[in-house]
Amino acid sequence: MFELSTPDWNRVVQTEVIDECRILPCGSILIPTNHGNLTLSINEMGIRIQNALKCDVNNYGILVYEPSPFEAAIKSSTTHTHISAKNHRIEIQHSPFAFEWKKSGNTIQKTPSDGHFVRQFRLPPMAKTEEGWLFSINLDAQEPVYGLGEKWSALNKRGQLVRSYNHDALGVNAEISYKNTPFAWSTKGWGLFVHTPSPVTHSVGHANWSQRAYCVLVEDNALDLFLLDGANGALIIEQYTQLTGRSPVPPLWSLGVILSKAYYKDVPELLETAKAVRDKHMPCDVITLDGRAWQDTDTRFAFEWDAKRFDDPAAVINALKAQQFKVCIWEYPLVSVNNKLFDEMARKGWLLKDKRSGQAYRYGWDMSAFAEVLTPLPESGIVDFTHPDAYQFWLESHKPLFDLGIDMIKADFGEQVDNDNMLAYNGDGGKRLHNVYSLLYNQCVYEAAQKYCKTGAFLFSRSAWTGSQRFPSQWGGDPQADWGGLVGSIRGALSWGMSGAPFFATDVGGFYKDTRDPVLFVRWTQAAVFSAHIRLHGIGQREPWSYGSLAERAATKALKLRYRLMPYIYDTMRQSSESGLPVMRAMPLAFPEQGLTHSFEMQFMFGDSLLVAPCTNPDGKVTLYLPQGNWLRFPTKEKYSGHQLLDLTLELDELAVFMPAEHSIPIGAEVENVEMLESDYTQNKDLPHWPESDLSL
Repeated sequence: MFELSTPDWNRVVQTEVIDECRILPCGSILIPTNHGNLTLSINEMGIRIQNALKCDVNNYGILVYEPSPFEAAIKSSTTHTHISAKNHRIEIQHSPFAFEWKKSGNTIQKTPSDGHFVRQFRLPPMAKTEEGWLFSINLDAQEPVYGLGEKWSALNKRGQLVRSYNHDALGVNAEISYKNTPFAWSTKGWGLFVHTPSPVTHSVGHANWSQRAYCVLVEDNALDLFLLDGANGALIIEQYTQLTGRSPVPPLWSLGVILSKAYYKDVPELLETAKAVRDKHMPCDVITLDGRAWQDTDTRFAFEWDAKRFDDPAAVINALKAQQFKVCIWEYPLVSVNNKLFDEMARKGWLLKDKRSGQAYRYGWDMSAFAEVLTPLPESGIVDFTHPDAYQFWLESHKPLFDLGIDMIKADFGEQVDNDNMLAYNGDGGKRLHNVYSLLYNQCVYEAAQKYCKTGAFLFSRSAWTGSQRFPSQWGGDPQADWGGLVGSIRGALSWGMSGAPFFATDVGGFYKDTRDPVLFVRWTQAAVFSAHIRLHGIGQREPWSYGSLAERAATKALKLRYRLMPYIYDTMRQSSESGLPVMRAMPLAFPEQGLTHSFEMQFMFGDSLLVAPCTNPDGKVTLYLPQGNWLRFPTKEKYSGHQLLDLTLELDELAVFMPAEHSIPIGAEVENVEMLESDYTQNKDLPHWPESDLSL
């Protein structure tokens, strides 16, 4: 048994090359080993290592692009094989397997130099264990590593043990998270991507494994590794998203404020809230009916309105539309055993099955996470998206909702495929299906929106896996309503962006344990102005006036600024769609050549032109680093020289935002919803630019 916390490397059998390597007709190099045949290919992005089994398993469409191998030459001896293709050179040692990869004479990556008293390597360069494949690459002293999905702690994963495994994390306080991908990169000019649906454990210089190595444990019999070659993080993310896909540009209205709570209990409360938003001139585009707001919790989810509260759903939707709201509704991919749909889908084989009985698996909820705060949930079946008919049924079931006028789906959950007693139609068990289930779920709902939504496809999903960035957008789960929740949410947004996902939102104000802290709400709102999407959501009210008059004025001022920035944000989104770069860019992405900036993990570039340092404490104090160059404070136009540390104390309605002095950005009119915008906003036509024009709020 492989012990994750502190492996016993003495017991791990290292991979060895046992026969002569040769070039296959496809251009890859066949490497016979004691753990089966491997193939290695050199391509436009770097190198790829696979085993023969990779071709015979379910890959779930994670890759959208397959790079072709370069024409290669090999030269072998009894101890080494040398591979060359274009300007790449790879030396493979046979016993044990070890490698060094050079490009134009410079080493890009190699086997770690972590030695042992007796054998050559202390931890295996490569091995096959009962749990899966081990593979190690070198980490230089103090070399940073970024990516690996939505994570709440330090952006630099050096020293961490990270498992790529989706969780209903119930907060932003631990290593577990809702959105994961086994993709990481270093400022030293390399990236690593494991093409798999399965869990992957990453020891990123983790001291219990090795401080000198980045080692992955791929919990699968199949192996498919990409080692990417890019001069900086932006180029490596561009490669990764070429492999796994990029996001289309979301509809313009999705950039507006999304208002929500858990939950509006009846139609009068919902309509009164909508009326108050317009009466108070709060900028807002979307209002959300969360799960308990429109479904009967005992029988959900079945695409049906709770008849006890909604005798005429169309009238409610039309009333919201009359006030120029888009409407978002909640769903999850589970069907209550108390709904007749459960029996119907079970009979047709459209739910995951229980290996032990052959019947539909009945998922039992952990009530400790719900009972005291939210309504208890009944046992449920889990939709089997690997079944083509189930997939199509779920997709088509959205049509009546979109025909009714629904604009947006909040695709919640998706992390419940949690044990190997679950069996999918395609033959995979719960472990292999667990992560990629999110991708299948995201894809199904997004395709439904593409097919039937009249106002443009847009999705809000909580769980995600490699490739989910193709189906915009994602939000960051359920943060605690305190300053730590704000900090974790910002880190999660930046980490997910460094993992190839361009669009993100948080629950502004925090989801649970709300203490009605007006300063926290304002600072969270101000930070969220500078994110791809913005949603006010939590247990209890999130309308600005519910936090008092001072908070209402400051938060509304920030929301108005959001709408003035709409042309700039939309232009940044188009850029993100083309490149894979996130809208929120952590400093190592934005300033790869200015290493001093990289340790400032709570500030970021919002697009190309705005540097944002959110206030994450109640006293209004912000410490930030201005990179080299000349800067203007936004929107006051004060001039600052770069390459300096600033300590600011902000008034409640004040921001710490700066722009390079040579830049300018388009500014829109002050509006309360996107329907009031002119069509040329999407083209930035004839718009004033800041700093040439003043910006008043």
